[in-house]
Amino acid sequence: MKRHTAREKAFQLLFQLDINDNDPNQAIEEFLESEERDAFLKALVEGVTAQKSTIDSIISENLENWTLNRVASVERTILRIATYELRYMEDIPNNVSINEAVELGNTYGDDKSGKFINGVLSKIVG
Repeated sequence: MKRHTAREKAFQLLFQLDINDNDPNQAIEEFLESEERDAFLKALVEGVTAQKSTIDSIISENLENWTLNRVASVERTILRIATYELRYMEDIPNNVSINEAVELGNTYGDDKSGKFINGVLSKIVG
């Protein structure tokens, strides 16, 4: 599985976990069973889930005139994935993580999502 596809799959699962009150471990296991075994996908999902509070703090510190609760679920989920990559996956260049996040935002969010995501992630990196 290509990393772009893995990010998309990770986004779908983490988005569902964000809006539903399911047991994360069970949902992850069920989701990953139905997908081909992909180490990157598994690392993203498990990493974001395990580091969620730290990631949310990093994102919150870099939001201007917003609280994390006010950020739409689509953008919040994408920001979590990208922030995890930026902080914990040193083998991925920052610009790749940001570009992938912007692309996901443009695909799944509204017409302003990509720009918003880019702005927040640029502050995190900067």
